[in-house]
Amino acid sequence: MRIAQIAPLSESCPPKFYGGTERIVSYLTEELVRQGHDVTLFASGDSETRAHLVPTIPVAARLDARIRDTIPHYVMALDTVVRRAENFDILHFHIDFFQYLLARQPFSGKVVTTLHGRLDLPDLQPFYRAFPDLPLVSISDNQRLPMPPMAWAGTVYHGLPLEGTVTKGEARPGEYLAFLGRISPEKRPDRAIEIAVRSGRPLRIAAKVDAADQRYWDEVIGPLVKANPNVEFIGEIGDFQKSEFLGNACALLFPIDWPEPFGLVMIEAMSCGTPVIAFRCGSVPEVIEDGVTGRIVETVEDAVAAVGDLGRFDRAVIRRRFEERFSVARMARDYVRIYQTLIEGTGKAAFLSSDAVLQNVA
Repeated sequence: MRIAQIAPLSESCPPKFYGGTERIVSYLTEELVRQGHDVTLFASGDSETRAHLVPTIPVAARLDARIRDTIPHYVMALDTVVRRAENFDILHFHIDFFQYLLARQPFSGKVVTTLHGRLDLPDLQPFYRAFPDLPLVSISDNQRLPMPPMAWAGTVYHGLPLEGTVTKGEARPGEYLAFLGRISPEKRPDRAIEIAVRSGRPLRIAAKVDAADQRYWDEVIGPLVKANPNVEFIGEIGDFQKSEFLGNACALLFPIDWPEPFGLVMIEAMSCGTPVIAFRCGSVPEVIEDGVTGRIVETVEDAVAAVGDLGRFDRAVIRRRFEERFSVARMARDYVRIYQTLIEGTGKAAFLSSDAVLQNVA
């Protein structure tokens, strides 16, 4: 197939540091190329890919101090895509909204959008009701719950390359708990600190602090880090550092307090054989197999008890379940099936979660 992948502009593909959506777009693009498709990536000019790269912005917006407002750049990027649209069988968007301007165009039948964010915000309801027929892909079944009836083409769980991550038997779990991601109220790093303090385990926090969350860091998390000597704040880390950071942890803490659409860090930990202690929110019950790849908890007390029971987990089993459920090859096959359905013009694809799709492909 001739496939266009249209990435967000905030980060490069792959991102230098934090950037879950751009990382998934990069993994998907490279795997589609490996599987023999003709792929073009529309992304920032500092992206790296084996696909054909069409720069839609010189460098990632987060790294360009001259960019104050990304909206004009998205409009220009969309124009770049439109002028090349006839060259592709599928236009796969990962940018939320701007492509909806194409919904009435002659080539709209080749457009599909993966929604990567939360969908329970009030302004989204009238928006999606205005475009009920544009095919959408969710990244978990739970992500769909707030939405009105839409043309869902499928649910595709994220996937990671099998190479480049800690393989079975290589992980050397240490004594520390890990928190990886972003410092923000909904990610609840305060819970992670409380769990570590109450369980008597050291905690290492590898996370970025966005400008929007600086006050939360200054007033809440920063003082907690200073007040607890067993808590170490490392800061933002790159992809090449994650395997060591997660693989050497005794567990990843995922103490979220919001409807997480997927939670890429959970499968990043699983790829290292590291169990995940996660609060029951959003996609967590779809990603974590309770008692096999981690524990799903309801309270801080539950999480502390789970820390005390980490010895029961087999890291080789966790790695194997990651390989079976969350490989990039499986993710790409799921998307190719959706592309084929759209190209064949068979209408809406039947609702299938990624595990069901995987069984069909197998």
